[in-house]
Amino acid sequence: MQDVSILVLEDERAIAEMIEIILRKEGFLNITLCDTVQEAKKKIETKVFDFYLLDIMLPDGSGLDMANMIREQSEAPIFFLTAKGSDADKLRGFMNGADDYITKPFNPLELVARVKVQLTRYIKKKDVPESHIFSCSRFTFDIDAAEVTVNGTKEIISGRLFHLLKYLCENAGQVLSKEQIYERVWGDCLFDDNTVMVHIRKLREKIEKKPGKPTCIITVRGIGYKLVGDVHS
Repeated sequence: MQDVSILVLEDERAIAEMIEIILRKEGFLNITLCDTVQEAKKKIETKVFDFYLLDIMLPDGSGLDMANMIREQSEAPIFFLTAKGSDADKLRGFMNGADDYITKPFNPLELVARVKVQLTRYIKKKDVPESHIFSCSRFTFDIDAAEVTVNGTKEIISGRLFHLLKYLCENAGQVLSKEQIYERVWGDCLFDDNTVMVHIRKLREKIEKKPGKPTCIITVRGIGYKLVGDVHS
């Protein structure tokens, strides 16, 4: 863990220094402290870190915006550490790419434990060659070829449908809200419910045996959609 690089974005100096001390005691030696969004931006423009610990409310911006920027270049774990602890705040954090959300005041030992768990998972994932083919009982999706195979028939899938299917496959078994899907696939925070439904219908027409009675992309009422089946990559 000594080679793991961690960026801490926290404007309260005492908290930032406390975090650095407890992480160093646990063997994390490569730690970068920032107290403004602008300073953190300069750091991530020149270096990709293995872990990001971000405050949300900062003097010159928001940690949420930073998380979106980080997600454009890295899948490294992102933790939000903030005093904003409502369910709505937590949901907003996860929708902006967070892997965990810790509210102040916090237990330093719990923080370290969570950091270790996420870093262990991330490092193991990095060491395994990434597969670009997802398959389940109904279809096979070759991401590199942008090709879906259903019952032996291959078809090129492009545009938003490509990104939509890729996102569903990467999160197979998880319920994804329409808002999450729209933000990740369309990259826009101005949510459009109808756009998501239309594209889900088009995707079902390509992969479902009976699009009107889907068995792969199912609707979870009041929430969104979930890709089910024996999915592996």
